[in-house]
Amino acid sequence: MSYEELFPKLDAFVESNKVVLFMKGDPEAPKCGFSKKVVEALKNEGVESFAHMNILANDTLREGVKKYSDWPTYPQLYVDGEFVGGCDIVLQMAEDGELHELLLEKGVITA
Repeated sequence: MSYEELFPKLDAFVESNKVVLFMKGDPEAPKCGFSKKVVEALKNEGVESFAHMNILANDTLREGVKKYSDWPTYPQLYVDGEFVGGCDIVLQMAEDGELHELLLEKGVITA
């Protein structure tokens, strides 16, 4: 699959799910510490389930998502169709209360 074929599928996936995490592994069994930390941050905020893709599934997906987001590392979090960031950004937002505010504002969680 080419990137030109992949990008519309990524658009549809990101736009049809409130929370999307492109990660190594899956939420029940993350394959890297950074992915695990973002999963934990989401769960700590009350996000019980979210859409995800294991970017280790194939090379086109792994490289394509980097081009799609213009972000070089994983995991990558999207909320309400918008790219939020990687592990460092998400953890900083969680520490500052910004992640909670964003999830509330977008209707992902309730107070």
